[in-house]
Amino acid sequence: MNVAQSNDYIVIKANQDGVNVIGLTRGTDTRFHHSEKLDKNEMMIAQFTEHTSAIKIRGDATIQTAHGEMKSGNE
Repeated sequence: MNVAQSNDYIVIKANQDGVNVIGLTRGTDTRFHHSEKLDKNEMMIAQFTEHTSAIKIRGDATIQTAHGEMKSGNE
């Protein structure tokens, strides 16, 4: 299966103000290519694409994927 066509989505819900969501590029050099800041209770739906190979989340957030739910930040 081509990773770019996998259509894997994740849902990120901020549990505090100022949660950072950072998209990282695919290829020989991993680089930041997109950044969003979420306030408490804001949600973002993100998708892995031909350009996005990883998503970094900083702060207290709940993340839902096809593989389950997890939390980032303080617990």
